[in-house]
Amino acid sequence: MTASAAGPASAPLDTTPTKPTPGTGADGVPPRILTRAHAPRLRALDGLRLVAALMVAGYHYGGRDGEVTQAWGSSPRHQFPLLHSYFAYGCLGVQVFFVISGFVICMSGWGRTLRAFFASRASRLLPAYWAAIVIVTAVFALPVVAYKAVSPSDALVNLTMLQQPLGVDRVLGVCWTLWAEVRFYALFALCIVLPGASRQRVILFCAGWTLAAAIAQAANEPLLNLVLMPEYAPFFIGGVGLYLVHRDRRDAYAWGIVGVSWLIGQHYAVQRLWHAPDPDFFSYRTSFGIVLVVTLGYVAVAAIALGWLNWANWRWLSVAGALTYPFYLVHEHLGWVAVQAYHRTLHIPSYGTFPLTVATMLLLAWLLNRYVEKWLTPKIRTALSRPRS
Repeated sequence: MTASAAGPASAPLDTTPTKPTPGTGADGVPPRILTRAHAPRLRALDGLRLVAALMVAGYHYGGRDGEVTQAWGSSPRHQFPLLHSYFAYGCLGVQVFFVISGFVICMSGWGRTLRAFFASRASRLLPAYWAAIVIVTAVFALPVVAYKAVSPSDALVNLTMLQQPLGVDRVLGVCWTLWAEVRFYALFALCIVLPGASRQRVILFCAGWTLAAAIAQAANEPLLNLVLMPEYAPFFIGGVGLYLVHRDRRDAYAWGIVGVSWLIGQHYAVQRLWHAPDPDFFSYRTSFGIVLVVTLGYVAVAAIALGWLNWANWRWLSVAGALTYPFYLVHEHLGWVAVQAYHRTLHIPSYGTFPLTVATMLLLAWLLNRYVEKWLTPKIRTALSRPRS
């Protein structure tokens, strides 16, 4: 989640608002955000991104079966008899990531040129992603690790972020959310950044994408579904709408975008994740629980947009935001290795292994941020931003 997102899915994002286009809100009230110098950094948004990432980690470690069962030695249902059904809702952290991504991409892309927008996105996504691909491929190639590594050719293709449309085996299971993010970036860049951001253009973009996604769903046309992402579009659109609310809380059009996106988004979430009670399934998510988690995600971003959480201005939240993306990239596959080492080799109980694994992945995320992102991100941004002579 810009992600990320999830993945969900998102790269570490600059949550300091850019200088908006001069003008007034829907009711003649000047926009609430004036300049970058006077606008507070939305550190609560950084914290929310880490919460969403931890939700996804809970799902991957204790909310489903699969390869993690091999790591634990038995189903997480047996490892966490009281919590596994709650961990199962953690996959909705991806949808929360997408809402955050819509908010931040609209905020960071407002007033930027296409070159600057592309340089910003590429420089934030690629360094940690490349490092995660290399690390996971190398670890899985070790004889002591029981998980199968992808072929060298497929690993190289994974460096492009285009492995999914090319049908190549994925090194990182979470990279499907990055593919959704990349498509959102492309749509936003072509429709908003390239012609120049304005309130009217953003509103038309949100309305047009919502209608087009509904048509794509009705037509069941693979190409339209691929481009318009009906299942995930409402969450990105909802985040964009919430940024318009952030600029002018009395903008009725913005609130309308948020409301419609929530109504459609909860439908897709329930459609995908709900099933009738069945003992053969890992766990049972209620439709009420799914709608509740999606709603809380929207409410949390709305509270930040309205300034209700500006008091949460602690510097460690910025650190948390910086660790979110690398943590999200490495936590699943390398988490299996850590779980197996702590639980089955060192015989640490499952309720101790879980926080130890999370802490280990956060430490690795810090190392990636400190020694990869802080070194490579500015170099890539400078290289891509430099105009041709």
